[in-house]
This record gives sequence, C-alpha cells and structure tokens, in this order.
Amino acid sequence: MSKRAPTTDPEDDGAGKRRRVVAFQRWVLNPPMKLFVWLGLVPGHIVIETLGRRTDRKRRTVVGAQRDGSTFWVVAEQGRHAGWVRNLEANADVRVRHRLQWRAATASIIDGDDPLARMDTWGRAGHARAVARLGTELTTVRLELTT
Repeated sequence: MSKRAPTTDPEDDGAGKRRRVVAFQRWVLNPPMKLFVWLGLVPGHIVIETLGRRTDRKRRTVVGAQRDGSTFWVVAEQGRHAGWVRNLEANADVRVRHRLQWRAATASIIDGDDPLARMDTWGRAGHARAVARLGTELTTVRLELTT
C-alpha cells in the first residue's frame, strides 16, 4: 500500500480553488439560476447589474442577498477577486433586479465587517454554509437603493 504525498501546489491556497469554483458557477450553476432569479422564483437572491470596468458593457450577476429596508446586503464569495466586485469598485452606480423590478442602487464594500456573522443573521443556514465552503475571500457589499 503506497501513501500519496500531500500536494503542495501553491495555487491551491486560494487561486486554484477560486478558479474551479468560478468555472463551475459560470458554466453550470449560474445560467439556470439567472433565469429563475430573473423570473422572481428564487427568494433571497437578486440580479446585480454593473458596468464593465474596461468595456462599459452591462454585466449581470446572480448573488445571494438579504434586504433590510432600502439596503441589500451581499457577501461576495471571492471578495475583491470577483469580477462584479471589481466592476463596482470602478463604478459604484449599479442596478438591482428584485421581485421582477429593476432599481438603481449605490454599492459600497464594507471593510472590517464579519461576513459570516452577517450571514448568520439572514436565517438561511444552508446558503451561509455553501458560501463559506465555496468562498476564498468573503467580503461584505452594501447596495443602497437610490429610487
């Protein structure tokens, strides 16, 4: 019986995991989710529309969110590595699709916030576990509705 040596691939510290998770989400999970969220069939999720930081083209992404009055709270699984987060860093004016309606919002990254504690307040333990397991750098984002 031979023992396998543990892998010491430096990319597996976060970049390799991030690459695998992003590929799975982009090609398998997000296409049907985007349709279901677009139709308002998945509670606790929204579509966020940002402008591409280099192209100025509209980019739409499904994210899990919790609404608190005129604010949506989102935990970005890949933190500042996520394309939609980098886009909102370049332009904080975004649109949010919630309950079959587009609303204008201003986005801000909340440094120093505890994303796991924030998700614990949402009452969706399964969603929080999935985000914690798939995420490599959890970051809290606040979307303040402007209309």
